Amino acid sequence: MLPLFPAQSLSVSALTRRLRELIESDDALQDVWVQGEISNFTRASSGHVYLTLKDAGAALRCVIWRTSAQRIRTPLQNGLAVEAHGKIGIYERDGAYQLYIDAVRPAGEGLLYQEFMRLKARLEAEGLFDEERKRPLPAFPRRIGLVTSPTGAALQDMLNTLQRRYPLAEVLLAPSAVQGEEAPAEIIRALARLNGGPRPDVIIVARGGGSLEDLWAFNDEGVVRAIAASEVPVITGIGHETDFTLADFAADVRAPTPTGAAALATPDRADLRVGLERLERRLQGAALEQVGGLRSGFALLQAALERQNPLRRLQDERQRLDELWARAGRAALHALNLQRAGLRGSAARLQALNPLAVLERGYALVTRPDGSLLTRAAQAQAGEKARVRLADGTLGVEIQSVEKP
Repeated sequence: MLPLFPAQSLSVSALTRRLRELIESDDALQDVWVQGEISNFTRASSGHVYLTLKDAGAALRCVIWRTSAQRIRTPLQNGLAVEAHGKIGIYERDGAYQLYIDAVRPAGEGLLYQEFMRLKARLEAEGLFDEERKRPLPAFPRRIGLVTSPTGAALQDMLNTLQRRYPLAEVLLAPSAVQGEEAPAEIIRALARLNGGPRPDVIIVARGGGSLEDLWAFNDEGVVRAIAASEVPVITGIGHETDFTLADFAADVRAPTPTGAAALATPDRADLRVGLERLERRLQGAALEQVGGLRSGFALLQAALERQNPLRRLQDERQRLDELWARAGRAALHALNLQRAGLRGSAARLQALNPLAVLERGYALVTRPDGSLLTRAAQAQAGEKARVRLADGTLGVEIQSVEKP
């Protein structure tokens, strides 16, 4: 029996889009490692890489965009067994699902990575990677120890960097293999020689880039423990910036490359020259300031000495005596003037009280012959002789009569 309303059909585009949404919403398919053999390898002029991963039962189309291809160091070619990481998507135009690759490693590195993580967790639990164990690097190392291959490019890169930045440092090379089965034991012996003496101020453990297998010597437990136990601070510069080894976690400082390790171990002489010039200017300024202060102090002492000079003191005392003499003269003159004014006042008062002055105004003094003064008419008698004192002389008179008012 047919349904009354048949199901609505989907276009090919809509169905493909729906399948893409389902695949891209699956987290497991967006972070997946796929193992297989490369075939149909092609690098386009745009830089994108197209290939197929296959095994005995199936094939999977893959794309590596140019930005991801530039980061992949594993040489890719047909027939190479690899493990590829990426996410699954659908190319809608062809209706085909494919893997968009962002990382590639040779087949078998997955087991090495698992071993790496297992050993890292165990050593980390022991505290070998704790930040509290990290030591500061010396600011101005006198000796720098190098643990690396004597024939590798990393050695020459570091020597060039050390010579350019800080040629004062003495370089001690402890040659060692940095790859292969014998490398771990040689690295451990090289570290022991440098710690034995003559001891450097800092040690650089370095090598150039390579695959996980190439760098595996620096994941060796003995190497990691030797770096952690070193009495001298250790810098690692292993591989490229994206490479990490267990030796990096155990070192006091990790540099992205051997050249970077040499740069971290030394100051830059150009910066030192600038710093020395700055210090020289500060020293000159401080010296000039100190000399100026000493000159000011000397001038003050000289002035104080001059003030204590007997001749200067004699001159000052002479000047002071002159001032006192002048002040005494002025004081005496002032006192004399005051006395003169007082005398003139007294003379004026005496003159005002002088009886003779009264006589000048027409008055007279009448006295008896014995000199007693007659001040009232009742004191006189008719026929009595008397003397009348005028302003310019005395008259002898006889009183004719006495008249009372």
